Order: sequence, then structure tokens, then C-alpha cells
Amino acid sequence: MTASVESLMRYPVKGLSGEALQHVQLDAGQGFPGDRQFGFARPNSGFDINDPKPLPKTKFYMLARDAILVLLKTEYDDKSGLLTIATPQATSQFCVTKSEGKKAASEFLKTYLELPEDETPQLFQASPHRFTDVSVVSKEMMNAVSIINLDSVSAFSTAIGQEVDPRRFRGNIMISGLPPFSELDGVDHRLRVGAVHLSIVKRTKRCPATEVNLLTGLRDIKVPQLLRQHYGHMDMGVYCQVLEGGKIYPGDEIELL
Repeated sequence: MTASVESLMRYPVKGLSGEALQHVQLDAGQGFPGDRQFGFARPNSGFDINDPKPLPKTKFYMLARDAILVLLKTEYDDKSGLLTIATPQATSQFCVTKSEGKKAASEFLKTYLELPEDETPQLFQASPHRFTDVSVVSKEMMNAVSIINLDSVSAFSTAIGQEVDPRRFRGNIMISGLPPFSELDGVDHRLRVGAVHLSIVKRTKRCPATEVNLLTGLRDIKVPQLLRQHYGHMDMGVYCQVLEGGKIYPGDEIELL
């Protein structure tokens, strides 16, 4: 079977929904374009846009703690700077390249999460800083690209007797055609995706964010616990660094080197 790219996803705002892409340009040493470029920080997070440093994900609003964030549908327009956030009831837009827009988006999230008066989120952007979970590991990991093997997700679904939506794992590149979980054994090896060469640098340990049902906002599958129960670890997917850049399209062939 030929391994190939199934889909490409970016998540402009940490903890919020993703956007499917028709293609992506990856550059050596850089992360997935437009991915995790914004983050809603909790009050007194300590984040400084003038001197951005990685913070633990617990300093931000995200699915591991705030499951109902999954019901928000978001889109970000890079050219206009407009962030669109849709709840099941209404849709709002914010120009988040301006301080007024960031403040308005923060107030929107406060209302949606029904936070107390003294708890107001702060929407930050500090490009080229990215609000990735593994940014605390190193600057290089902050720019890592995440890959999910759909065959691994399918095998996991079969093992637990429940269908698991691969979007729970919030990967940038969804692939198929590799043996289930073979990507986990590829750490320190190279992966060729189309014309792009990647280095697999870390397995992705899963947290309670993956327990959340994307349609209901309820925690219905204990993914980390079940991974450990069936496989002896809590890993699904891998992080990669870009060694040689280029464009990637769905359908591009993949080779584990």
C-alpha cells in the first residue's frame, strides 16, 4: 500500500477549531504556517508580547480544561486579520490585528465560557512565537509539525470498540498507508512527504483534550487512559521538524526513510 497525505489542517487559535488547507508551503526550520499563532491566555498568565516566552498550556484556555470550546467554529483570514467565531446560536467577527479587536474577542470568550467578572481572557499574538503545547520544550519544538497516522487511529478505534474521530488529535498532516503505530518507532528517522523532508523528533503524548466529543462538547472517551491500557503508552502521532522545505498537497506520497 502506498502511504499518502489525506488532509492538511492548521489551528490559528490555540484550543479552537481547525481549518482544512488545499496545500501548504513548509520551510526548513519553520513550523506549520498560521498554526497556533494566537492564544487566549488566562488572567495573570505572565505572557509578555514584547518578550514572548513559552508558557505551560495550563496558562491558556484550551480543551483539556474547557471542553465546550470544541463547539466554537473559527476561521481566520490572514489578509484582513478577521477572526470569525461561530457559536451554535450566532457568528461574530473580530479584527484581531488591532488591540480593540483582541479585546472584543476576549470579552466574547469570557461571555461564552460564563467566566466571573474578575476573570477576563487575553488574546495574544507575538509572531513568530507559536502557542504550541511543546513550545516549552525548545524553540525548535515550538516550530514542530504534527502528524497523525489515520491507520493508527483506526486500529485504536477497533481495539476499544468505539469510533474515534482523528480530528480529536488536532494534527497538521493526516496520513494513511503506514502500518498502525509504525510512526512512533520512527523517532530520529526521516520522513519524506512529497518533496518535503522531515525529521521525526518526538512522539505525541495525549492529554484530556482528546476525550472531548467534537459534536457534543462532552468527555465521552478516555483516550489517554485507553491508549495506556491497550498499548502501554499514551502516544498518538508524532512531531516533526522540517529539514528540506517545499509544498505539500493531499495525495502526496509518503516514505518513512
